[in-house]
Amino acid sequence: MDSVIKNKINTISQNKTWLFVPATRIDRIAKAFASGAGAVIVDLEDAVALEDKASGREALQQYHDSKDYQPIWLRINKAGSEEFFKDIVLCQKMPNLAGVLLAKAEQASDIEKAHQGTGLLIIALIESAVGLYQIDSMAKAVGLAAFSYGFLDLCNDLRVQVGTPAADIVANQIRYQLILTSKVNELAPPIDTVYPDFNDEVGLSERVQLWSQMGMSGMLCIHPNQVAVVQQALQPTDEALSFAQRVVEEYERSGQAVFEIDGQMVDAPVIERSRQLLGNTI
Repeated sequence: MDSVIKNKINTISQNKTWLFVPATRIDRIAKAFASGAGAVIVDLEDAVALEDKASGREALQQYHDSKDYQPIWLRINKAGSEEFFKDIVLCQKMPNLAGVLLAKAEQASDIEKAHQGTGLLIIALIESAVGLYQIDSMAKAVGLAAFSYGFLDLCNDLRVQVGTPAADIVANQIRYQLILTSKVNELAPPIDTVYPDFNDEVGLSERVQLWSQMGMSGMLCIHPNQVAVVQQALQPTDEALSFAQRVVEEYERSGQAVFEIDGQMVDAPVIERSRQLLGNTI
């Protein structure tokens, strides 16, 4: 993999919060950045009615060309659609975009068309059974940086009842498939789907802990208030940090490959995890 692309993919994996803003509300972009989001996504797809897409593109172009511009990601419409080609033309007029989220990705050629048309790295959104089935082939597409997914769309397509234990099982299976495929193909770890109830801080915090423990890199957010909740939920406990610190200190002091701390055996995987935990807090 090209070193420049690899560095960009590593940067993507460091973004923990990806906050959506509709293209019809460009005035909200400044507030989105002020929330502390790792990345701001301007949405030209589902959040914008068909009759408003043209004005949304015009507003985006004006924002890109203004002195207030900050690099944004752009969610574009499904590959092959008329709106997709209009979105590609828009991207070509905005050379300072951070990257592209491709809605409803279903095959490798979808991703490569978006990459070739924009010259930007692509995050592919899996929103259908066909897309989920094709992730192994899509993972090899030139220009792909990471996967995310739209769980509500997937549930509708798979006829899964949202909000049930069955839906939780399906969601975790999707996460596992995306995590494994991303790792094998040297992509950034996948980005978790949105949490629809932006007033439920407890539920959101529990969701964050779930996907982060599974090895995903970040989360799509739909409200600025979710950003702080996600960031707080990702903070390790004082106990975990203390244990990690003692693990690393003992390893550096003794040089032993296996030792014991607080009655727990410590070996190479525990040492590596402790280093990662401490590194992420710097």
